[in-house]
Amino acid sequence: MLSRRTLFLALASAMALQAHAEDVPPPATADQAQQLEGVSVIGQGETRQVQRITPADQAILPPGTSPQKILNRLPGVSVQSNDAFGANEESQTITLRGFNTTRLGYTLDGLPLGDNAYGNYNGLNISRALIAENMATVELSEGIGALGTASTSNLGGAIQYFSSDPAKTFGGKVAQTFGSDHNRRSYARIDTGDYKGFSMYLSGAHTDADMWANPNSPTNTKQFNGKAVYEFGEGNRITGFADTSRTSQADYAYLSKSGMQRGLGWDWNLYAPDWKRALAAAYCAPAYTKGGVSDPRCGFSGGVDNIDDAYYQSRALRSDDLYYLAGDFTVSDAGTLHTQVYHHEDAGQGHWWSPGQKSYPGTAQELPISIRSTNYTINRNGAIASLAWDLGGHHVEGGIWYEKNDHHVERNFYYIDGPVSDDRYLSDPNRRLFAQDYVITTKQAYLQDSFKAFDDRLSVDVGVKSPHTTMTARELPGVESPYANGTLKAEKSFLPQAGLAYQLAPGQELFLSYAKNIAAFQGGGAGGPLSVSQAAFNGTKSSLKPEESRSIDGGFRSVGAWYEASVALYDVKFDNRLLSLNPCPSIEQGTRPECNTAFVNVGSVSSRGAEFTFIWKPIRGFQWYNSASFNRSKYDDNYIANGQVVPVKDKTTVDTPKRMFASEISYTYGPWSASLQGKYTGKRYYTYTNDQSVAGATAFDFGASYNFGPIASLKALTLALNITNLTDHRYATNLTAFAATDPNGRALAFHASAPRQSFVTLTADF
Repeated sequence: MLSRRTLFLALASAMALQAHAEDVPPPATADQAQQLEGVSVIGQGETRQVQRITPADQAILPPGTSPQKILNRLPGVSVQSNDAFGANEESQTITLRGFNTTRLGYTLDGLPLGDNAYGNYNGLNISRALIAENMATVELSEGIGALGTASTSNLGGAIQYFSSDPAKTFGGKVAQTFGSDHNRRSYARIDTGDYKGFSMYLSGAHTDADMWANPNSPTNTKQFNGKAVYEFGEGNRITGFADTSRTSQADYAYLSKSGMQRGLGWDWNLYAPDWKRALAAAYCAPAYTKGGVSDPRCGFSGGVDNIDDAYYQSRALRSDDLYYLAGDFTVSDAGTLHTQVYHHEDAGQGHWWSPGQKSYPGTAQELPISIRSTNYTINRNGAIASLAWDLGGHHVEGGIWYEKNDHHVERNFYYIDGPVSDDRYLSDPNRRLFAQDYVITTKQAYLQDSFKAFDDRLSVDVGVKSPHTTMTARELPGVESPYANGTLKAEKSFLPQAGLAYQLAPGQELFLSYAKNIAAFQGGGAGGPLSVSQAAFNGTKSSLKPEESRSIDGGFRSVGAWYEASVALYDVKFDNRLLSLNPCPSIEQGTRPECNTAFVNVGSVSSRGAEFTFIWKPIRGFQWYNSASFNRSKYDDNYIANGQVVPVKDKTTVDTPKRMFASEISYTYGPWSASLQGKYTGKRYYTYTNDQSVAGATAFDFGASYNFGPIASLKALTLALNITNLTDHRYATNLTAFAATDPNGRALAFHASAPRQSFVTLTADF
């Protein structure tokens, strides 16, 4: 296994190559220069800890890689997935300063993307909202998001994605990628150029790939982005954006430490196409076990010893349409107005071939497997408006955000008579377990004042916001296991935020910020307090409080002609953490409303840490990026489950590495470009009592390209090579399930990393 020392030695050795190189990188286009002008990677001038990535940072990874995965090199960030592109949503996770995926905020051009939950209920993943090549920049606020961020989940920070604007000159791009495991990806974009203030682009991407493990099931995505901009007068602009995405993802099996010890290995996956083996395992399910005696058809093989070690197939289907129309207007010499309206529709299904759930029970057609499907729909509309005004030395900004989201979730079973294709939306279920309609209404307002003092060396931001979210669930009739009807509110009239930045000298600044925040309750497809029985909800609703956080961070930034550097320290308190459990002894469970499994407040978490960034740019075309982070996130309280105290106080929070290091060297020499990146992620626990963990791991990625320059009518022709997981090191990526304890390592707790994969891309610019 490669250690942290190996990571830094390998990258430091690569530095020697620059000593003999010539400083002749190809110039950026005028449009690219305009987009990136003024972008500070380390957040220079901000009163909060802010880090950014730009399109140049995508070159290390294959085209189509999720912008979220690119964030993995930033300090304090752990991004995990089991595919090279970071786009498989069942395995895609991000953690930051002890907060997990669904406790961060996400926006695209200001439009809310929800909480990034795999079971969608209030948004969509960035990969389905924006084609990767159309990204302009990503801003990560590590701990404290901007007051105007349209999010009800940003307890631990916010990620703001920005799409690129149309180019000012006519042109386009066509790219074709071929890669490992029959990966095929096509991308095309055409820009109209500027015509009397109007410009537009249309773009599309089509991706096909097989799983990297048997049964090599296909994944495919078809996506369209269009953006139009009309600029008129002094500082007036109208922007329209449209996205459609159709995705079908083959999902991988979960792994356990016990399974690895039994020899299943990193490439263990699904039974398909071995239908007989899947049937034999399914006949071992409790439904076919009578009096402790297994069905004679029951049989495990090849290291498998339970029905959960594998299943026949699994797939996620998602269909999204997303639109916004925004306006930016100069209303006076001192005032600007921003308005935005948006609409999002989603339909999704998650398929799992469930062993032990009978098809056609009690008939001659009976089989021990049926397809379980969780079905989601979203129909949300929203509006955002803000007004900024310069009053003397003060820049005052206030805004409002409103959204109404109609969400439906249901869980069905579909009978089968043998292997069938589930690469389609299923209808007319044979059984319906539950079905809920949700109405989620969000209202949020904020007000902020920014001003400078001491000859403009001191910058001050002071403001408040007031979020109000109401979620109402209604269970539909005719289901087997009905969930609750009810209403939950998460609201605060006054959530303060303040920040300071003080310039010690040109390029040298100190910063300090403070913020309080709350999160709306989760619902629908993501579960949450209303995804329980009526009795369970009735027993806990009066004690439920929204999760909340208090964040303090501060540090120092330094920027020179040949380097950028920053250090940040933080202290975070996370209160009212919700966990699904039953607090009563087993003999009392179900006897009283409070003795049903439900969401319970299990106390608080304290997090402290440090984040470091250093970027060395000794000559044009060469850059060495480095980041390091150290985190201590601990549970502050024990909790009671099944009548027993679970001793988690002072234990490390799950899925939170204490140490992470990243380093990337990139160099451009004439038409040649190359990058090498390494990331070490420390040990992570997947049990609250810390009795089980996955080991730390180092992964490397490599990218190189050659620009042939203008050829015939083409502006440029570029050939690129990308290799992910360069050393073919296998490790546990995302953690998929958490439990109090797992003494025998039986929990299906993680996915395997993808093996080394290679991709070649030919890109033509015209």
